[in-house]
Amino acid sequence: MTIVVTGATGNVGRPLLAHLVAAGAHVRAVTRSPATRELPSDVEMVSSVTDALRGACAVFLNSRAIGAGMAAVVARCASAGVTKLVALSAINVDDDPALQPSRFRGDRNKEVEQLAVNSGLAWTSLRPSVFASNFAGMWSAQLRAGDVVVGPYAAASTAPIVDDDVSAVAARALLTDDLTGQKISMTGPQALTNAELVGVMAAVLQRPLRYREIPPDVVRARFRDLGFAAEFADAYIGMLAQTLGRPALVTNEVEKILGRPPLTFAEWVSRQRDTFAGGGRNV
Repeated sequence: MTIVVTGATGNVGRPLLAHLVAAGAHVRAVTRSPATRELPSDVEMVSSVTDALRGACAVFLNSRAIGAGMAAVVARCASAGVTKLVALSAINVDDDPALQPSRFRGDRNKEVEQLAVNSGLAWTSLRPSVFASNFAGMWSAQLRAGDVVVGPYAAASTAPIVDDDVSAVAARALLTDDLTGQKISMTGPQALTNAELVGVMAAVLQRPLRYREIPPDVVRARFRDLGFAAEFADAYIGMLAQTLGRPALVTNEVEKILGRPPLTFAEWVSRQRDTFAGGGRNV
């Protein structure tokens, strides 16, 4: 069984490779930035999806990794004899595109899901909530510098899912027919506000952390200074604003599929201690 994984060195792709190899699959990893030291030694590295499809039975589709040629790639899968597609989408895929910040980072969640569904092949669409790893990207520099996280809307709610849980479900979808024809909304086990997320981190890291809310205009300026497009900042702020006063959706799909509860945000923070090392006083 040969399985092709696009976005193979990403936060979902890398652990997905490990799950597939552990199950005995032959895996071809497609990545534009090979990081062979971080990948299982018996994974076959290829530089393009087209080269990877020969003899493959299933493909994991990461829209950001594939880029503009996604429709052609899916069409090529069918003609190459691939029988199954697993698309990485998102829990907010049906929301207003202007409130989907990942679209402004290159994700095409709606498009990849539709291509998989309309491909004529067996398909599964994974719709995870916000990845826990996103908080490393947003907050790690602040927590290495001090004990205060600043951002919008302390009361905004999310149900972060640990990236490896997404990978484990993706492996199940690629290796079995159990999830064929399903659009699977996956979340972490608990809805938490931004302030509560920082509280969890404080307990795990044993530091006096706190969340300080700042106005949306200041958030926009910070994103601009970091090189993000204005549209990304507006989408991120708008997405969070929608959650004020209502807890984020929590599903039990991970537990139903994997036979265990999803990993908690606290467990993820514990695994990432080095990422958040440092700290000190700030205001």
